[in-house]
Amino acid sequence: MDTTTEKTNERINLRLKPGAKRLIERAALFEGKTVSHFILTSALERAEKTVQTHETMMLTAEQSELFFESLAKPIRFNPKLAAALEDHRRRVTDK
Repeated sequence: MDTTTEKTNERINLRLKPGAKRLIERAALFEGKTVSHFILTSALERAEKTVQTHETMMLTAEQSELFFESLAKPIRFNPKLAAALEDHRRRVTDK
């Protein structure tokens, strides 16, 4: 998502303690940013990391090998699942 070219029309309001506000203002000043820009860039960096953490699976070499071996094996349905799939084929049409 390219946040630099999107139209900015969304808003977030924050209530924070004075000490927290002063700390954010100080950090923004050190980076030469406005408070809003500092909060936005910091929040976006953290959001990207959080999303990546939840959407990425890291496997060891052994886990990776087991995963790909499992994918390569032919699928065998248990009797209940096979019956349910057959029932679905009989009942559902592709129109």
